Amino acid sequence: MTLENPVTRWHVPVMREEVLHHLDCHPGGIYVDGTVGMGGHSAAILEKIKPDGILVGIDWDEDSLHIAREHLTPFGNRVILVKGNFADLPLIAQELKIEKVDGVLLDLGISSYHLEQSGRGFSFKQDEILDMRIDKQNPLTARHIVNRFPERELEKIIKEFGEERWARRIAKVIGRQREREPLNTAVQLASLVASAIPRKFHPANIHPATRTFQALRIAVNRELENLARAIQGIVGLLKPGGRFCIISFHSLEDRIVKRKFQEMEQTGLMGERPVLRRITRKPIIPSPEECAANPRARSAKLRVAERLAA
Repeated sequence: MTLENPVTRWHVPVMREEVLHHLDCHPGGIYVDGTVGMGGHSAAILEKIKPDGILVGIDWDEDSLHIAREHLTPFGNRVILVKGNFADLPLIAQELKIEKVDGVLLDLGISSYHLEQSGRGFSFKQDEILDMRIDKQNPLTARHIVNRFPERELEKIIKEFGEERWARRIAKVIGRQREREPLNTAVQLASLVASAIPRKFHPANIHPATRTFQALRIAVNRELENLARAIQGIVGLLKPGGRFCIISFHSLEDRIVKRKFQEMEQTGLMGERPVLRRITRKPIIPSPEECAANPRARSAKLRVAERLAA
């Protein structure tokens, strides 16, 4: 696949100024962008921490890392890019011989590149194979789930990860269809899901398959499991006063972030004294101007916490 330089076209960093402010970036610090993507947030952080600050950028997707590497070339050896999952950040830091960091950002949103250019069936608008893997070495695909998982398990995934009230009907329709022939493409699935939901109940502002696609993507990539595990491990890497910023894009993610931050503010890492102080009691949301300029920012929520002294 030929990858042009697409940063400004495919990815506009959500709440960039709010992230920079709340990360409290300072020259000479060590910061982690755990979802480096196209490198938009990373470039802004690197500008703030120059001349000698270091940024570690992590991503599961090799294509995204390739693009980020090109975008961040001007920053030279102040950038360390790693293929991996942010949930493994403590191990990654250990391998890099980094003991503590000044701040960590997780932007949990799927990028425009994945929706429009990856060829992996993330979007119901693209006639692509149902894949939905962020990490292409992951053995589980969306196509396997919709064609092989028991109908009851498929219903559970769509209901829990998509918060879809029509999960049972959708699972039954998928079950009947796959008995005739396999479901292979995103467009096929989107059409089938739309047909399973009574037209009068189609959402006004989103495609009726949106929640089902979200559910499958979460299941394929174990997104909620990785997020909960990541928060626990990352807090232990922060220096006292270090900031942890997480941008979520749906209620399932936001609830996990809110709950984990609250727990660590009350009981700490091992049930002892608190280790975090919530900077934001309520999530920060994008301005109306940003939402107008970048519609994908509309559902974003930023929560911020600060590491307390040991």
